[in-house]
Amino acid sequence: MIEIGYTNKMEVLRMSPNGAYLNGEDLGEILLPNKFVTQDVKPGATIEAFVYLDSEDRLTATIQHPYTEINHFAYLECVAADSLGAFLYWGLDKDLLVPKSEQKDRFFVGKKYFVYVYLDETSQRIVASQRLTKFLSTRPPEYEPGDRCEIFVGQETELGFRVIVDGKYWGMIYKSEMFRPVKSGEYTYAYVKKIREDDLRIDMMLEKSSVKLVDSTEQEIYDRIRERGGFLALSDKSSPEEIYREFGISKKIFKKAIGGLYKARVIVITDNGIKLA
Repeated sequence: MIEIGYTNKMEVLRMSPNGAYLNGEDLGEILLPNKFVTQDVKPGATIEAFVYLDSEDRLTATIQHPYTEINHFAYLECVAADSLGAFLYWGLDKDLLVPKSEQKDRFFVGKKYFVYVYLDETSQRIVASQRLTKFLSTRPPEYEPGDRCEIFVGQETELGFRVIVDGKYWGMIYKSEMFRPVKSGEYTYAYVKKIREDDLRIDMMLEKSSVKLVDSTEQEIYDRIRERGGFLALSDKSSPEEIYREFGISKKIFKKAIGGLYKARVIVITDNGIKLA
């Protein structure tokens, strides 16, 4: 099924002075303009093309790859703003409109904004909205702590990063628990830490923290490695003075503790230090 707002595999039906006409199935024939016609575009060939409405509301295909498709969140730069709304660059010749009614803030050229991209059912135009919450679920999350989810990294705050969890729920990754870098606009994976039942929001963590060690020294070393981003520049070859400065323990106790972590397959010991397995 050929759909507006997605990249589709489409058969080339015929050539014309304006370009190539593709089989849009229920949508009819769709023009791929001449500037996108390559040597591989010929009748009978199958190509991948993104379908949208051009500035004159005609169905059009392009071999350009947009940064996102409909029903996804995105982090896009504003390239223009007028009485109609704001326009965001998303990889196509035609910029993406954020109507005035879908804006929460004033848009400034050169600044990036978080939006949800969707198909307006009335006009069949692809547009974006800054009102993200209305596209999220109102049903209570059914996750368990430790569940792996896809997240969209949103706005950075003083506490950390707001994220969208599985495209359904607001979440938060706290800076104090970030053991690897993330950036706004990134899709990545994270793990459920806790569901805040009062507002359907989810505390997330970038690493699965299933390790709770009985030995307090082992736990302290493990926690310290996590705090340092997954690597600690100490090993069984470090001097007793270095170990004492870091943990206030003897080298003998330190070696016993990292030996226990190693046997539990929690860490890997290298020449330069120890890191999470």
